[in-house]
Amino acid sequence: MNQLSRSSSLPSISRRTALKLLGVGTVGGLVGYSRFWKPQPSVFIQDSLALPYRLDCQKTVVVVGAGLAGLACAYELSQRGFAVTLLERSPNLGGKIASWKIKVGEEEFMMEHGFHGFFPQYYNLNSLVQELEISDNFKSLEFYSLVFRQGQYAPEIFRPSHSAFPWNIVDLAISSPNRFRWGINLTKPSHWQVFRAITGFQIPKSFNRLDSISVTDWARGGFPQGLYDLYFLPFAKSSLNAPDVLSTGELLQFFHFYFFGNPEGLAFNGTRDDMGTSLVQPIARAIARNGGKIMTEVTISEIHCQNGQIDYLTYQTGNSYTDVPFWVERNPFLKEERLEYYGAGDRVFAVKPGSDEAISLTCTHQGCTVGRQADGKFLCPCHGALYDERGKVVRGPAKRDLPRFNILQRQGESVQLVAASPILSPIGDKIQADYYVIATDVPGVQHLFGLMTGEVNSTVKARVEKLAIADPFAIGRFWFDRDFDWEHSNFTSLSGYQLTDSITLYHRIQEQFIDWAKRTGGSVVELHAYCYKEKDFPTQEVLLETFEQELYEIVPELAQATVLHRELVNQKNFSGYPPNSYCDRPQTSTEIPNLMLAGDWVKMPFPCGLMERAVSSGLLAANEILQREGVHRRTIFSVNPEGLLKI
Repeated sequence: MNQLSRSSSLPSISRRTALKLLGVGTVGGLVGYSRFWKPQPSVFIQDSLALPYRLDCQKTVVVVGAGLAGLACAYELSQRGFAVTLLERSPNLGGKIASWKIKVGEEEFMMEHGFHGFFPQYYNLNSLVQELEISDNFKSLEFYSLVFRQGQYAPEIFRPSHSAFPWNIVDLAISSPNRFRWGINLTKPSHWQVFRAITGFQIPKSFNRLDSISVTDWARGGFPQGLYDLYFLPFAKSSLNAPDVLSTGELLQFFHFYFFGNPEGLAFNGTRDDMGTSLVQPIARAIARNGGKIMTEVTISEIHCQNGQIDYLTYQTGNSYTDVPFWVERNPFLKEERLEYYGAGDRVFAVKPGSDEAISLTCTHQGCTVGRQADGKFLCPCHGALYDERGKVVRGPAKRDLPRFNILQRQGESVQLVAASPILSPIGDKIQADYYVIATDVPGVQHLFGLMTGEVNSTVKARVEKLAIADPFAIGRFWFDRDFDWEHSNFTSLSGYQLTDSITLYHRIQEQFIDWAKRTGGSVVELHAYCYKEKDFPTQEVLLETFEQELYEIVPELAQATVLHRELVNQKNFSGYPPNSYCDRPQTSTEIPNLMLAGDWVKMPFPCGLMERAVSSGLLAANEILQREGVHRRTIFSVNPEGLLKI
């Protein structure tokens, strides 16, 4: 019997009973939403004046960072007549949704940073998809499941919905097999306060009240245990921030955006192919058609400020190992007498105590982090490449030695490194533009502000320096020689495991893997850890071992299968939203007149999250520039900006 039939066999519950269970019967009677009318998106920005759509004179914009925020900004400005130059440090566009080629045996596949769901309330991202006419690149997953380890709770199933609050909660209560374990009792003042907070989100009032407390501490103050276990803990982690270091204000925004403030439900689309093919490349092609210039493998070497604004920037192209210095922090979780470690994830450096040299531990094959062995050699846990103590290749598949770096200076627990043998490109130049947009991740924008010279605005720099980085994330993707039975959704959230937060069956979602599975009878499975603690999983070898152990518990049939290939993606560059960070978070526009900021780390004026937050910030940056030039701004949409029970 599958999960769908199990849930339908549970005792039925009426809407009236559900409302009484939640204690919101009065609210249900007062709500103006019709059960049969779907609320429409809210309009955040819409110009009513008859302004021109395109520029009538030449203006230039440099966008640094080609993730979703930078791509969205460059796309909008390029179609409005701006001369746009988009600079990206990586060889691949897309940032956290970038794709790159890998080899599995004799076959090539496109790899990415892990499965992403495209929700219907991603109104601004979806508007780009419609404009580009690429809706066929996405497919509905119909529903998705949340499965709890060892049967702590019955699996939850989420489907599309067209009901706004409070009817979406009523529907959830009706369909939930765990509805009598939520633990809500609104006669308790603490439970009522929780209910008011999660259903009455407002910017900035909710942040003013609750940004100073972590989700973990807030939950200790009388949060219904079942509600926390079933929904708030799993979904808090899916924000890519651990509950102990996540602001409660940010969690309320997250829940308002994904559930309480919209009528779209929690089902979503996935891409038919990798995200680079399905989304990134279509946006890039549109930018190029509009005359935009896109440059990859670009390293910024200086951003010069004069008269209160950016005057120019200089760059090098062609290789990431340049003569531009950068800082990395000491890793306290990797400890060894003969080596000091700096950095995290797939960007780790090893230094012998007292030495003025460092060696990169990023495998030159496909980017995993190599680990030091008892004999002093370095071994890649993913594909077995072996290097000697100096980083020279001993055994493939790697073909290039590990890069070496000089230590320029030390400062507290950080060192400043520069490539020992920089590969200087013959192409390097200075760019001057009317406007600049920095749309990198948090480590990127902090690095760029460290490269600023001249009259640097101290207020903006201080805000950028305060930005936080979340705990690292990791995905393990495995190719097996056989398929298996699976009764849940092809993407399933998991709760209760030491490391694993979700499982994705790629051989049932993306075409390249569906085709491979049909030909071979195999399967491709991905596990995702959204925000793990480095002290518990200090090396990539431990990550892979734990992923495999938990996978065999999740899918016991695979314990007898043969692993044909495995890939690990492990980075520490997602935006952090810790307590007390909202007030000082920089906004899109800055005190530097010709500099805009974009990314999921900027302070947003309306509720949004993850990919939609990145895209919306890029469009807001574009709108700021359009407004200054007297050009019609793009209409920006959001979910209902405030909760119905706002205080």
